Amino acid sequence: MARFELKLPKMGESVAEATITAWLKEVGDTIELDEAVVEIATDKVDSEVPSEVEGTLTEILFQQDSVVAVGETIAIIETEGDENSVEAAETKNKISKEIIGVEKTIEKAVELVSAPIVKTPESGKFYSPLVRNIAIKEGVSMEELETISGVGKDGRVTKNDILSYIENRGESSKIAPIIAPVKVEAPRKVEKTVAKVAPVSVNGEDEIIEMSRMGKLIAKHMVDSVQTSAHVQSFIEIDVTNIVKWRDKVKDAFLRREGEKLTFTPIFMQAIATTIKKYPLINIAIDGDHIIKKKNINLGMAAALPDGNLIVPVIKNADQLNLMGMTKSVNDLANRARNNALKPDDIQGGTYTVTNVGGFGSVMGTPIINQPQVAILALGAIRKVPAVIETLEGDFIGIRQKMFVSHSYDHRVVNGALGGMFIKTLKESLEAWDVNQDF
Repeated sequence: MARFELKLPKMGESVAEATITAWLKEVGDTIELDEAVVEIATDKVDSEVPSEVEGTLTEILFQQDSVVAVGETIAIIETEGDENSVEAAETKNKISKEIIGVEKTIEKAVELVSAPIVKTPESGKFYSPLVRNIAIKEGVSMEELETISGVGKDGRVTKNDILSYIENRGESSKIAPIIAPVKVEAPRKVEKTVAKVAPVSVNGEDEIIEMSRMGKLIAKHMVDSVQTSAHVQSFIEIDVTNIVKWRDKVKDAFLRREGEKLTFTPIFMQAIATTIKKYPLINIAIDGDHIIKKKNINLGMAAALPDGNLIVPVIKNADQLNLMGMTKSVNDLANRARNNALKPDDIQGGTYTVTNVGGFGSVMGTPIINQPQVAILALGAIRKVPAVIETLEGDFIGIRQKMFVSHSYDHRVVNGALGGMFIKTLKESLEAWDVNQDF
């Protein structure tokens, strides 16, 4: 008999802890290899932890609703195998934990090294272009630069000061500032004025329903976004008659050949990804006073969960997918969202989000930006409407398939010209759809 420690596994970038929502097994239960033992939830997604061995659950170390760090032991499983098999599984866990530690150290190193060398940091010191160039060339971080005592006017760091520092710090001290613990000062006490909220009247006929964990997270995320970004909207109407006709013509053949249902979503997502390539300053994030221009175009796609809440799985490198690849990605993520089978990595790394309010019958909507992104697009319902059609013989009224697109963007970094031109270009792309093209 041997004891195996079941640990909370790594669940993607930036996920450091999870909440235990339910134990699927009780002490004394038999567990099969890869059988789910416990359900967990992060601030991103719910998932299950499978067992890496066969055996009997003998100890549960954390109860329901406990918050557990990645790498911690959450249960003990007694196996009938020898110590070698258990040691192999535990070695795998140990290596995984060590990798997590190394990754965190690297993240901290990258954060410090990549901090920009600015002319006048918060300390108020001034650094000349020559000093800044030497610092960048020699790998001196902003944090290190701030520690150098200068002999120039008002304590400025001169060329000789920084060269002397580089010469004397040695190889070991080059790395030390990168991985040294960061000093964290105790937060100052800030007096807040809290607005009084009128109590909610509850009588015997009212029903009190507690918000779900996911509902609470979504509510906080939405409020934080509104308080962070300066939301502005632009709207445009798009004639998608050609797209509707083309899809009606090819959808059956597409299903037979590719084994996938062709909806409007992948068509629109592909056009959006192409438009983002033309306007890369939509594909950014804000970090303090800096703008991060994203290299990859990762489209978030709002999808419904079984409980009615929405989640945003991400299509990575969406601009590199053809229509078939986009369709498979869209259908896969939507199906796994409906079945609560998304993984933490599936909902991370998004750079731009699309939501389909038309799926609920809405003509248009004003969606809230998915932080830390700076824009989100809402697709309205496709409707048959009377429209003026221009021809060489004159104008006449006809029936066309049209939809509204709403574009919410962060006015701190995206102005009206960029926000409006983005959807105007998207409109032109979709209205130029060739009805006779193949798929």
